[in-house]
Amino acid sequence: MLERPGAAARWNTAIVVMGVSGAGKSTIAALLAQRLGRIFLEGDSFHPPQNVEKMKHGVPLADEDREPWLAAIAARIAAARAAREPLVVTCSALKRAYRAVLAGGHGDVGFVYLKGAQDLIAWRLAGRVGHFMPPQLLESQFAALQEPAGDEPAITVPVDRPPGEIVETILAMVTA
Repeated sequence: MLERPGAAARWNTAIVVMGVSGAGKSTIAALLAQRLGRIFLEGDSFHPPQNVEKMKHGVPLADEDREPWLAAIAARIAAARAAREPLVVTCSALKRAYRAVLAGGHGDVGFVYLKGAQDLIAWRLAGRVGHFMPPQLLESQFAALQEPAGDEPAITVPVDRPPGEIVETILAMVTA
């Protein structure tokens, strides 16, 4: 686990809660946004309809499918920067290049990587209803995942505890 004391002050435009589908991004990000008094954005809402259809049918997204989605989220982060309205946003941000697009070369965007074992995440996905991302795509997400490296503005938090405890861990790491 990489600790970044005071990261919330540096990440004053956006904290991107990232990880594979089923890691708990939406739950954790919503709670984190509430605790930090930031706007919460669900990254999945930025997917173009064709991406949602692909995923609904069990087709993994390719890099070119993700480009407009990442660009839309990055544009919203840039708008938040201009308006000085800090965000907490969810996005799988599976690859280093995706995180670079979201940060746009700015040091005011940081990442909270929700890390969990594939069997735990699969168990969570099996119990989820009403989401377009089917459990059979989990393997492709883990295959694409490039965990944040030490030179990236990121912290890693395990997801094997209750959401409230996870948020407390994040807060302790980013507000110290």
